[in-house]
Amino acid sequence: MKSEKETPQRLASTILGAIGVVYGDIGTSPLYTMRLVFSGPYATVPSPANIMGVLSLIFWALTMVISIKYVLFIMRADNRGEGGIMALMALALHRRHRRSHRAWIMGVGLFGTALFYGDGLITPAISVLSAVEGLEIGAPRLHSYVQPIAVGVLLLLFSIQRHGTGRVGILFGPIMVIWFLTMAYLGLNSLVQNPEVLEALNPLYAVRFFEGHGWPGFFILGAVVLALTGGEALYADMGHFGLGSIRWSWYLFVLPALMINYLGQGALLLRSPEAMQNPFYLLVPDGALYPMVGLATLATIIASQAVISGAFSITRQAIQLDYLPRQRMIHTSESEIGQIFIPAVNRVLLIGVVGLVLFFGASSALAAAYGIAVTGAMAIDTMLAFIVAIDTWKWPTKWAALLMGTFLTVDLSFFAANIPKIPHGGWFPLLLGSASFLLMTT
Repeated sequence: MKSEKETPQRLASTILGAIGVVYGDIGTSPLYTMRLVFSGPYATVPSPANIMGVLSLIFWALTMVISIKYVLFIMRADNRGEGGIMALMALALHRRHRRSHRAWIMGVGLFGTALFYGDGLITPAISVLSAVEGLEIGAPRLHSYVQPIAVGVLLLLFSIQRHGTGRVGILFGPIMVIWFLTMAYLGLNSLVQNPEVLEALNPLYAVRFFEGHGWPGFFILGAVVLALTGGEALYADMGHFGLGSIRWSWYLFVLPALMINYLGQGALLLRSPEAMQNPFYLLVPDGALYPMVGLATLATIIASQAVISGAFSITRQAIQLDYLPRQRMIHTSESEIGQIFIPAVNRVLLIGVVGLVLFFGASSALAAAYGIAVTGAMAIDTMLAFIVAIDTWKWPTKWAALLMGTFLTVDLSFFAANIPKIPHGGWFPLLLGSASFLLMTT
């Protein structure tokens, strides 16, 4: 909840902070999403039809899940200014008095929270590892230093958390603005050479992709979902920066930059299918490669901040609702009550993330673990939002069921496409999520 009236100057400041903190995760997805679609475990051939189909899937996934479901609808459900799955659960419980209903809502909500924690450890690990591994492009001899450098970067990242997300966001904001503008510029340069790629915004290309591939094509969603990772953090971080800041920055700046870059990568692949090995970096002119690696390194480090901030927010709500034991909390802003630092959570996250870096060793190994927990949490958000829509927003049941049922179908499709990842690393976020769930329910 805000403690002072919104002003244009304050809105601009919080928008800059939101771009720096909230969008780091989803904003760095273009680094690897298209690469994993066309060269990952369930890769598809980069034919023109497949390229257009995948671009269509990415665009409509971002539109349905992020732009419409989260930013337009679910983010209306704030609990005293706070967002995230705990806030949604509290709202869903507000008008439900039957014990069986309350038990179901609490069980689902707490499990969704636990899944958020599970994926929350993977994001900083894979982001920082992929950043440091990017340095190998110019200096392959640094391979043996990847893990030590990644651990050092993580120690630095977690050590600055005590200064608050507002201050950190103001520091990260300008870097991420440059990152998004650079991505858009690179994408536009490629897009103008093959403007026909804009036709991929037609959903018929996504439909034809599935018609042509059947079930094998369905599992491509396990890679496409990488374009959505970080979406739940938009809602979880609402208490840090406010609804207006996140909405304005998403619709007018972040989404256009993301889609222009994805379309630019698609245009490059139409010209040179062999670029599938790394379509993002192959958009970059030769003379600008090393500066771009440096900027990408900073951006992927910043990507960790969205999940860290969301973990603080959700933990605070869990403590307030007596699902977790009380912990020392430090308020880091005089104007945003939601901006907090929890030392115990910071330590647990640091230990867990460093452990992942040392255990898995490479971002490619972690990629198999990425996605299953966050898609599960997204599906649970939709279930709880259905209850809030009926009880709090007073929507007619049939219209709420139609809209939320559509969202849930999309969520569960992404979740199902990630199930094959479980034996290859997807077990980790599920194991951690189960442990977190037991902690909150016993």
